[in-house]
Amino acid sequence: MPSQPSRDLEVFPNPRPDRPFVISMDCPEFTCLCPKTGQPDFATIRIRYVPDETCIELKSLKLYLWSFRDKGAFHETVTNEILDDLVAAVAPIWMRVEGDFWVRGGVHTFVTTRHGTLPDGLAEPV
Repeated sequence: MPSQPSRDLEVFPNPRPDRPFVISMDCPEFTCLCPKTGQPDFATIRIRYVPDETCIELKSLKLYLWSFRDKGAFHETVTNEILDDLVAAVAPIWMRVEGDFWVRGGVHTFVTTRHGTLPDGLAEPV
């Protein structure tokens, strides 16, 4: 049975809550719709976070990102919405979400959003 887009984000227990570490995920097949023209927008969504008690389950993340495919949203709006939803689901110590949108009309858009503060000793990941 094929998977369907879903707004539900699942989590699982952090296997090392005693050790701060960074999880990095790149999602190069993100699509949404331009709210003005209805044309598709393509992006790489980059997620970096330091988990607290839970981590994001990857298949649910894939289905969550897929749910934007038919949604009209400005780049700034969709990037901030992804951060807000992920923070609500996983309650990380620190998180950064970047939306690196393909060139449209000669303009390349790159949106960066952050939540929390990195623990001492951890450098902000690339």
